[in-house]
Amino acid sequence: PVMYSRAIRRLAYLAFGSGALTLGSLQAVPWALETYNSRRGYEPPSKRDKTLNQLMDAPLKSREEQLASLANQNGPEFDVLIIGGGATGCGCALDAVSRGLKTALVEKYDFASGTSSRSTKLIHGGVRYLQKAVFNLDYEQYRMVKEALGERANMLHIAPHLTKPLPIMLPIYHLWQLPYYWVGIKMYDLVSGTQILKPSFYLSKSRALEYFPMLNKNALKGALVYYDGQQEDARMCLSLGLTAAKLGASVANYCEVHSLLKSVDPATGKEVLTGARVVDNMTGKEFTVRAKCIVNATGPYTDSVRLMDSPSKPGIVAPSAGVHISLPDYYSPEMMGLLDPATADGRVIFFLPWQNCTIAGTTDTPCTVSDSPHPAEEDVKFILQEIKHYLSPEIVIRRGDVLSAWSGIRPLVTDPNKQDTQSIARNHIIEVSDSRLITIAGGKWTTYRQMSEEAIDTAIEVAGLQPKGPCRTSGLMLLGAYNWSPNLFIRLVQEFGVEPTVAKHLSCLYGDKCLDLIRLEPLSGHRWPVVGKRLHPNYPYLESEVRWACQEYACRAIDILARRTRLAFTNVHAAAEALPRVVAIMAEELGWSDEKCREELKHCKRYLQHEMGYNLKLVERRRHPINLSSEEVADLTKKFRSIDSDNKGFITLSDMERFFKDSDHRLEPHQIREIIDEVDLNRNGRIEISEFLQYMSATKSGFVGSSRFKHVLGDSSAANYKKPQQDARIPVDRSGGGL
Repeated sequence: PVMYSRAIRRLAYLAFGSGALTLGSLQAVPWALETYNSRRGYEPPSKRDKTLNQLMDAPLKSREEQLASLANQNGPEFDVLIIGGGATGCGCALDAVSRGLKTALVEKYDFASGTSSRSTKLIHGGVRYLQKAVFNLDYEQYRMVKEALGERANMLHIAPHLTKPLPIMLPIYHLWQLPYYWVGIKMYDLVSGTQILKPSFYLSKSRALEYFPMLNKNALKGALVYYDGQQEDARMCLSLGLTAAKLGASVANYCEVHSLLKSVDPATGKEVLTGARVVDNMTGKEFTVRAKCIVNATGPYTDSVRLMDSPSKPGIVAPSAGVHISLPDYYSPEMMGLLDPATADGRVIFFLPWQNCTIAGTTDTPCTVSDSPHPAEEDVKFILQEIKHYLSPEIVIRRGDVLSAWSGIRPLVTDPNKQDTQSIARNHIIEVSDSRLITIAGGKWTTYRQMSEEAIDTAIEVAGLQPKGPCRTSGLMLLGAYNWSPNLFIRLVQEFGVEPTVAKHLSCLYGDKCLDLIRLEPLSGHRWPVVGKRLHPNYPYLESEVRWACQEYACRAIDILARRTRLAFTNVHAAAEALPRVVAIMAEELGWSDEKCREELKHCKRYLQHEMGYNLKLVERRRHPINLSSEEVADLTKKFRSIDSDNKGFITLSDMERFFKDSDHRLEPHQIREIIDEVDLNRNGRIEISEFLQYMSATKSGFVGSSRFKHVLGDSSAANYKKPQQDARIPVDRSGGGL
């Protein structure tokens, strides 16, 4: 009790002892909040919605038009050029253009292609940061949590279709944990103030199992539940960029800055930045963007842009890799997350429902900056081992259930007094160079708006810009949010004949723009649904979303599969299966040649294999020992030879086609090739006996999930094998059968 009372006193000191009057403390008094907002230029949304709504309904400029405006040398120069199309960069663009500044943004890949699409999908203040703030009497940590909780409320308000409150459970397995965690989450509620989503609460053991039936009930004492926000991070970032474009900003993806341009300022006699040389990576065309001020918001690439400005500068970013995995949705309830606050090495693991699957992560490992970060098998195993502690023994945690795995690089700000990245707080810093390059680095997804506001404030001061007003992004509704309501999906069902599952997906991803998107969808040819042809039968993504994405600056197939839809993140195998159709539709929309289509297929497959974990388990399987009894080996060898009818010693595509023709299973040729690829370790297009035995051993151990090949062959015992009686296509559903 003494320890907890001290913690509360320390929190009170942090909140009130400094004498600082903050937005959070003002919110206790409504008139004070109103005065505070009016002084900072905040205008209630009702007074500006009409004009902004008209802008949101205006057609979006094409990418060609955006490039022309960026390269225009005859008009006035831009007030600010932002390098980086992640959350912070797009936030800076929206902040600047909403103040009336002439704004440009360039991104060398796609919007949100880096860290901003690879987050844990949470909008949170950071429970562990609050813990450090209290026990270390660290006001900076407290301020960061306070700021993030205020920004959390703003994000839930400006994009209600992309965000939602999510309850997160902390299981209690030791009685001493109950008061410790209870004080912690109540402090979290207290710091949230009037912006609290819902109060935290305690659950008894029986109630905890009712909310989270997959939980390990052995030694369970109860659970605590608190609330944070959840978002669709890639679409949120894209919505920031698209909203900025609607308001007049010139934005372009796949445009890389190769050099910064400088000239002598007559007033000071010093060299200052005046623009950048930019290359359109889709065409190779190079052009100049002239600007009074440049903002470096490139996340992990922060130091590379700083070195363009001054080659002798020391680095300020400590990159850290965070790996996540996707699991089938039956691993967690639909509306309840789980927090493991103390893993074996002291890190935090979240276990969250998202996009009809379950994501688990993250790790925190120092790394080097890479254009294509990839997950490591050791990190996947670590996450699976940690979640085993909290899930019921009835649930077999199989490596084969991993549907996707990805790694994101966090741009943490270096603290020279710390050695491990887990101890580095994600505070942001703003640096202004001698040549007026403004660098915004560090921070976290949740605080992107505050970071952007401070960066543009600095740009205005440093470059002497003349905005038409103060920051207006607090409460500024994003594209798709104006006329959205939680019941909008019902209109899609009733008026257009869309499946309810698909309608909910469209409504929650595109907001009120889903009504425009669905008009691109042709008739299905069935009585029900009337419209809505899916890219993959097991996921709600439609073909019309590909056509819509091409209007929203999607340039490559991976832009669709990884960011406009999240198929690559939810199930990498399903993404690979949908890839040919995505490329075909994009070819129609963008006028691709056959050669371009082949290039896109190759590029996207490489991305899925390297960055989404498609090949991760294949590499590990080569080291996986064969663990079969002599009877099982004999039985499987007999089955292998029954397929290899002419005793070549390996199985070819022709052998497999003949085998399936003689069975009651009907598969298309491309599906048979997929099965061969699942087994073929050395990638020579055929299945050898050693590969066959190794694969069947992996399915037995759970290293490979539900397998079509194993399903057709039957059980390991030939005596128990019976051909399926139904003449039906084998479903591609991989509840297991992931990586």
